[in-house]
Amino acid sequence: MSINDNFIEFDPIYPPKKPRPLRIFLVSLTVSSLLVALAFGGQAAYQALKPKVHWTMQKFMTQSLDWQPCDNGFSCTTYQVPIDYNNLNGGNFTLQVLVHPATGNKTKLGYLFVNPGGPGGSGVDYAYNADTIVSKVIEDNYDIVGIDPRGVNLSQPVRCLTDSQEDTYLDGGGSIQTSSDLTQSEQQAQMFADQCWNQVGPNLAHYSTLESAKDMDILRALLHQPTLNYIGKSYGTYLGTLYAALFPQNTGRMVLDGAVDPNISVNQQNEVQAQGFDTALRSFISSNPEFSVAQVQQLLATARKTPLPTKPANSSKTNKQNRTLTESLTITAIASALYDPSSGWPQLKSALDLAINHNDGTGLLAMADDYDQRLPNGHYASNQNDISQITTCLDFPDPRTIPQIQRNAADYAKTAPLFGPYLAYAGLACHYWRVSPVTTPPLTHLKSAPLLVIGTTRDPATPYAWAQALNKDLIDSTLITLNGDGHTGANRGSTCVDDAVNMYLLSGVTPAGNLYCAK
Repeated sequence: MSINDNFIEFDPIYPPKKPRPLRIFLVSLTVSSLLVALAFGGQAAYQALKPKVHWTMQKFMTQSLDWQPCDNGFSCTTYQVPIDYNNLNGGNFTLQVLVHPATGNKTKLGYLFVNPGGPGGSGVDYAYNADTIVSKVIEDNYDIVGIDPRGVNLSQPVRCLTDSQEDTYLDGGGSIQTSSDLTQSEQQAQMFADQCWNQVGPNLAHYSTLESAKDMDILRALLHQPTLNYIGKSYGTYLGTLYAALFPQNTGRMVLDGAVDPNISVNQQNEVQAQGFDTALRSFISSNPEFSVAQVQQLLATARKTPLPTKPANSSKTNKQNRTLTESLTITAIASALYDPSSGWPQLKSALDLAINHNDGTGLLAMADDYDQRLPNGHYASNQNDISQITTCLDFPDPRTIPQIQRNAADYAKTAPLFGPYLAYAGLACHYWRVSPVTTPPLTHLKSAPLLVIGTTRDPATPYAWAQALNKDLIDSTLITLNGDGHTGANRGSTCVDDAVNMYLLSGVTPAGNLYCAK
């Protein structure tokens, strides 16, 4: 991560499937050409391709879907949404959709929308992996539908930085300890904000989660669903919360897992998340006593002063790209492992041993690259790093000045000594943003159909306190608490959690009261 970024709040897919072939999504020559033109032609190409028809919300809600078979058993399509809901003739975005068909022979219960979070996670990839994110009984009874939100992955992806710029942005920085560090980070933040404006222009104002919630309701209507059934993980819970606030009458069965508190300030978000990662790392260390907090802190100090050498995969030779493990990449790698104890913790154990005992950063570098979606050839496989920052700047205003952030950073160092120094300045690029944050509807005392909110007690990315807060904001919600480690709670091996989720999605029946699952 760059010192300017939050850790992305998304639900990793475990076990990962083979990468989804991109070729399956060329639904038609017209659509694929549009995507290519927009990806590489910038604003000028977009202006030339503006739709000539007069659009109304009625037209958006009744447009035809051209379904095509894709990837041996899935169905794919695209649909149009307005770039600006206050100017319906200001141009459209084309959003990519994938449906994972129900696998059972019984009468289907309709469509179940899924979103992994981020912001910037691919709903298309998530639905493609439906057999790893929901129980078999849910897969049997629902068509699982995933949308790539506006600007994400296959939905006219937005990129601010080149690959080499992305390397510099993610590799550099580290904790801000001196005035020189702060100056460097401010320059990085300014560069990122300027690049996003240069690449995207005025449309930079229209990649908010609020607009994605409205986009989701258009697809609900196009699929002829009276209500929207939904599983949102991590930052996807914020998308679900906004949908419930905007369209309470259209909200069906909704599971919000790894909840985001929609009403806390940016400062509170960053500090509580830092505390969550601190707690998760200490839990890892308690299970792996060969390591200590002091060793991890010393490793970070070493990487800051002299980045660790690395080796290419399956070779003892020096890394051909001459890449080293910086402080920023080290904290990214450590954080990435804390999302999932079953796979992440063993990786972290091995990588820390290499780094601490052998001065070899190879394992940690591989983990950081995986988290950042950097391929061995140096290309970033998705635009998640860019769109995550863009959407965050639109979703959550931060009125603090730089001196105020500096004062808050001193508190972070006390309440979260490990991760606090790295998250204290998260979101710094938003202070140089060229467009204003969106205005959201009130997100307290929300009434809708009964919902489920799930929180894990030692969740690093979305701390448990956020689930408790969201449960209070959603009047008709039931809180399921999983006493455990890792990010999110459903389909992670807890029969207690999964039985409650399955019963709710199949019948609409929630637990009699808030539910505590010991494991």
